[in-house]
Amino acid sequence: MLRTTLRNLLAHKARLSMTVLAVCLGVAFVSGTLVFADSTAAAHRAAASKNFAGVDVTVTEKAPEPGAGGGLGAGVLDDALVAQLARVPGVAAVRPSVDGSATLNAADGSPLRAGRAWSNLAGAYVPDRDGKDSRHPLVEGRAPTNSGEIAVDSGTASAGGFRLGDTVTLATDGPVVTPRLVGIVTADDPRVTAGGTLVLFDKATAQRLFAAPGRYSGIDLTATPGTTAYELADRLTALLPAGRAEATTGQAQAAQQAILVDTLTRGYEKVPMVFAGVSLFIGSFLIVNTFTMLVKRRTRETALLRAIGATRRQVSRSVLLEALMVGLAASVTGFLLGLGIAAVLPDILGADGDVLPSGPLVIGPRPVVAALGVGVGVTVLAAWLPSRLAARTSPMEALRTAEQPPSAQRLRLRGAVGLGLLVLGAGWLVSLRGAKDASEENLRDAMAGCGLLAAALIVLAPLLAGPVIRLTGQLTGRFGVTGRLARENALRDPRRTAATAATLLISTGLVTGLAVIGHSTGQALDRQAAAGLGADYVVSTRSTMTGIDPAVLRQLAETPGVRAAHPIADSTLFTGSGVRQITGVDPATVRDTMKLDFVSGSAENLAPGRIAISATVARESGVTTGGLLKVQMGRAGKFTSYKVMGVYKDNPVAHDALGSRSEVAANSFRPDSVQRVLLRTDGQATAALENRLRTAVGNSPLLKVQDREQFVREAAGTMGDLLDVMYGMLGIGVVISALGIVNTLAMSVAERTREIGALRALGMDRAGVRRMIRLEALTVAGFGTLLGLTGGLFGAWAVGSLAHGAVDQYTLALPWGTLLLVCLLSLVIGVLAAAAPARRAAALSPLEAAANT
Repeated sequence: MLRTTLRNLLAHKARLSMTVLAVCLGVAFVSGTLVFADSTAAAHRAAASKNFAGVDVTVTEKAPEPGAGGGLGAGVLDDALVAQLARVPGVAAVRPSVDGSATLNAADGSPLRAGRAWSNLAGAYVPDRDGKDSRHPLVEGRAPTNSGEIAVDSGTASAGGFRLGDTVTLATDGPVVTPRLVGIVTADDPRVTAGGTLVLFDKATAQRLFAAPGRYSGIDLTATPGTTAYELADRLTALLPAGRAEATTGQAQAAQQAILVDTLTRGYEKVPMVFAGVSLFIGSFLIVNTFTMLVKRRTRETALLRAIGATRRQVSRSVLLEALMVGLAASVTGFLLGLGIAAVLPDILGADGDVLPSGPLVIGPRPVVAALGVGVGVTVLAAWLPSRLAARTSPMEALRTAEQPPSAQRLRLRGAVGLGLLVLGAGWLVSLRGAKDASEENLRDAMAGCGLLAAALIVLAPLLAGPVIRLTGQLTGRFGVTGRLARENALRDPRRTAATAATLLISTGLVTGLAVIGHSTGQALDRQAAAGLGADYVVSTRSTMTGIDPAVLRQLAETPGVRAAHPIADSTLFTGSGVRQITGVDPATVRDTMKLDFVSGSAENLAPGRIAISATVARESGVTTGGLLKVQMGRAGKFTSYKVMGVYKDNPVAHDALGSRSEVAANSFRPDSVQRVLLRTDGQATAALENRLRTAVGNSPLLKVQDREQFVREAAGTMGDLLDVMYGMLGIGVVISALGIVNTLAMSVAERTREIGALRALGMDRAGVRRMIRLEALTVAGFGTLLGLTGGLFGAWAVGSLAHGAVDQYTLALPWGTLLLVCLLSLVIGVLAAAAPARRAAALSPLEAAANT
């Protein structure tokens, strides 16, 4: 039996190779996603982590208590303390540092990695006793010596197109400066090597920017051999001014950073894993179909094996052994392909170059085990049913010349099960029409309902194949005899036709549903953003951690063409269940810049201790107008009860809550600053006015200048980017669908060798044979496309209520162009997939057909 199994594998290697390809694509997405997740986590860990090599303890200044006055940088980390700490027993080395952040414009004037402010580092070039900074060795030029000079790392120089002597535009947290580049250094800090930027100032300038004159932001210490980090930290703590500075071990800081990394990377593998599962789900139909057809085609051979003594168990094991070998081959190939997917996913998910850090691929045991488990497991499970069918083959089957059709009882059972699943799935989805939000529970219900709907269509497909193909066959019948033969060939085995069309059904249904929901949601977000913005231009920071320089505010207000400038303060709001954004406004002028639609209450009485909240926050917290909401605002340090003065419909301009600007600014991460300026102009947006506004902000890389159209596009841009990723990943389902059609037609041609030979003998030319096979593929593809289109549209209609609950302006909008493209591509895929089988069929001659009988 082992020799027979190996012989069968070699005899059908061409057909099984397509099954191997289908499985390996699914394996590639699973293993590639896991490698991507591990690699991205490592890269984020590098990009978010300070290099603690050689650092046992770090001394930093404590944050002052709210309302205590003073601030960071006004404390005690100075040269005197550095000298004092150097004399502590157990200290081997002391390295003071001044750390901050700076964002640059590239040489062409565009912001350089501005979306990655958390890895845009800045600091001081602090020379050691030999006059060189060992942490930043120079490779070109010299060290900066005054406020008009800087040095950058070699990666930043390359990415920005900088050369020594260039004038560089940059901003730290205020006005734009234009120092001259005098040096290029190397940096081993993983935050820089993972794709961040580094700017070095002379010590005095860095202290003025990021601490205070003569002060440092941190002091790193290395312990002598025999002294532990905890012992050294205890000794240092005894010397530090109580309440003003603290000593933290490098291990403790690394643990804090690990929590941050876990938070940053938690969701990176979810979306790709969903589509890896989809590709495996689609591929399983191809595997089942392939093995079922192989078993049917070898019915007489299997019956002869049974007649000469092979047991049912041996026959079943033979089929499963074939599947095992196919799965092993697919696992190895898929894992190698997955490494390529892992390498390109950062470019796909971070198309703007500012989202994901860079780093080497990390290949751990998890992706390897997953590749083997998924590839072998899915293939063997998919082949289990065909193996059972093979085992039930009796020796008498060798005497039969025709395949026995399924019994009427089995057809009735299939119909009953399919209708039951259809009613259950459709009913589940319809029940969601009353949902008011896209909560996790509702999303799970929607996925379950869509899964049941897809299962129902797959179960009912063999029963629907007959009437649907007879109806659509009226079109193929116009091609004469070849068209009618193509229709009859598709009707000959409805189960095989349905199994082949199932792969296209799933992929078409997913693409259709996503396209409709994405298009509808995108239009709704456009309307929401446009309806919520009353200003003509928005000037904003890229993060709530920075602020707009007061001088820039004055310049914007004085810019010709600007009628009014309304500053807005933004900060965070901790509600206990999550982090929200709060917007600080002037109650007297908020209606001039924001179009707020209040469900109850108003913004007129906003003041310290009083806020207004969005409908989503009100629904989640269960608090309405007049109630109390306990939250922590920004860096306030404690939870406080705020009276809710109003509830407004969700508005991307107002964010999640509204407060008085004075209170929000006082509790922002940059106290008493503003993060946005909403501008009213004398007329419509023009290129000249936009240029004047960009000049007013000094072309700062920290600030964005957007007109209404740009603001609306950005508000809806995340949905478009996500859909692009989804479409790209769903393309794998289309590829598997094409493989299924190729595989089915190839085996069908092999089964109909005598029939094709007879047609050739009766006068059908080779072009007619090719046309017949292509029309058959077109018929099968049309059937799968029609069912997928129907299921996808129904699912999008039912699930759309969840989006309506999240975005009030949501209405179902059909992307006719996309839907038409999906239909055309599905049909084209069917025709292209038939090319190779059609050529093979046309190459058969009557004599060859007779020889194969």
